[in-house]
Amino acid sequence: MSFRDDTRDGGIEHRSVKVNGINMHVAEKGQGPVVLFLHGFPQLWYTWRHQIHALASLGYRAVAPDLRGYGDTEAPADPSSYTNFHVVGDIVALLDAVAADQEKVFVVGHDWGANIAWHLCLLRPDRVKALVNLSVAFSPRNPRRKTLEAMRAIYGDDYYICRFQEPGEIEAEFAQIGTARFMKELLTCRRLVHFSCLKVKALDLP
Repeated sequence: MSFRDDTRDGGIEHRSVKVNGINMHVAEKGQGPVVLFLHGFPQLWYTWRHQIHALASLGYRAVAPDLRGYGDTEAPADPSSYTNFHVVGDIVALLDAVAADQEKVFVVGHDWGANIAWHLCLLRPDRVKALVNLSVAFSPRNPRRKTLEAMRAIYGDDYYICRFQEPGEIEAEFAQIGTARFMKELLTCRRLVHFSCLKVKALDLP
């Protein structure tokens, strides 16, 4: 377990915690009841920087990890290592490490982090005091249709999750765009196209 106190983040402390077989980067601040923040795609702990300061000032301990595969947290190479069971396992192990004195914690999730938060509540309700989720409502699994098939039917083949299925394909397209341009376009895209703005053609590049 390593520590880094970064004054540029206004006193937010950073550390790496060994959880569920990987090293997880965690940002935290404050003392008191733990509020766990789970970010979405393609985000990091930094999504919650304002909430971290606000909650810490109100007597809470705000904890925001980079989830498995994101930022400074380790990214296992095998795609099968990213199931809800794996990521929820990471979160439970993180709580054991940073909130061992608290039976239950508050949880806040956004986007994919909200999906993980829903599954944390389903699989380990004994660890959750209360849940606040943003942008993603609970969607129970439909045993009659696979998740990817359902997304293709609703959003089409250009939906970003559908386009991330073939290794190397999306990486090659990102390489044409360039990392800086890709992230700028992705984070400022205002078109209601369900992330089909990831396509090179949609970015109006030469």
